Amino acid sequence: MWLAGGGIKPRITVGETDELGHNVAEDAADVHDLHATILQLMGLEHTELTYGFQGRDFRPTDVSGNVAKKLVA
Repeated sequence: MWLAGGGIKPRITVGETDELGHNVAEDAADVHDLHATILQLMGLEHTELTYGFQGRDFRPTDVSGNVAKKLVA
């Protein structure tokens, strides 16, 4: 994923794959981490943001999701 502007540190790479590009070798992150980071940069607290669906409250980052502190300026 390539991110730019909006509070992202310039010229930084986070994470690494194996030599084939198939498995994570360092700094694994999932889609919930990406969503939490984007929401943080938009000024929203991802743990407090919920939406109702079929009578239950859900979070966009599910029950996980951590802000990638290495990316945030």
